[in-house]
Amino acid sequence: MTAVLQGDNMDTEKFSNAELVDESHARANIYRLLAGVFLEEPTTEYLNAIRSPQTMAMLSAMGVVFDEDFTASALPELQEALACEYAVLFLVAGGCPPVESVRLTGRYQQQPYFETRDFYRQSGFKVAAGQHAIFEDQLGVQLSFLAELLDRSAAALEAGNEVEHVRLTKEIKRFWVQHPGKWARGYAMLLQRAAAHSFYREMGKLLGSFAEWEIGLLGLKVDDLDGGKLKVPKAEIEYEFDPDEPVCNSCEKGKSADNDEDLHKIDISLIEARLQGAK
Repeated sequence: MTAVLQGDNMDTEKFSNAELVDESHARANIYRLLAGVFLEEPTTEYLNAIRSPQTMAMLSAMGVVFDEDFTASALPELQEALACEYAVLFLVAGGCPPVESVRLTGRYQQQPYFETRDFYRQSGFKVAAGQHAIFEDQLGVQLSFLAELLDRSAAALEAGNEVEHVRLTKEIKRFWVQHPGKWARGYAMLLQRAAAHSFYREMGKLLGSFAEWEIGLLGLKVDDLDGGKLKVPKAEIEYEFDPDEPVCNSCEKGKSADNDEDLHKIDISLIEARLQGAK
């Protein structure tokens, strides 16, 4: 798997179909490994897979160096510690949710949410409910989607369908430019600063380096609009509700409340206090 991180701006004409298939599956595996960081608290299976000698060696070759809080902890204690850290970072008020709408507009369920939902629908995907309610523009979902597109691209190559492979590669590029390319690198910087546990710090580092590498590999030019900001100014609301659904005045989204400053307000107090304490 480490071999896929050796080059930049790959010229596919220099590689055989078999090599491109292996490279696509390897990249998809890294996408899924990173997606697992954000979708839910690490499961026993996930942690055992990461702490396997093969995966640890691969991660080390990619610059990931965990502290003893990850490498030396017994699995039950590690799982409990990571569940608490996951909640602080991503779930409870005061954290830094890995959601594109939040990172770019300071609000939930804004334009990126509806754009990604439509992108998934057009590609035949639907976000299934998991342990936690999840937004379509959540980072783990975006990375999982890209992994699926890469696997489809590899399958097209194996079937000798070059046209479909080219089409899917264009879709991967388009999705990167329109969504994770705008915010994943900056968010990775914030996660490295905000994480108290080395697992999330190092996975933030991997996210940043892998995103930078993928953007180079795909030959893309996309600015990081996130910038690793702790506080994101609230943009003008583009969507407060699903434009495909009727608005009911009895629900919060249908109310024209006077306290709009509190509605959709993103609380980052826990992370802010943590970073101030680290100075």
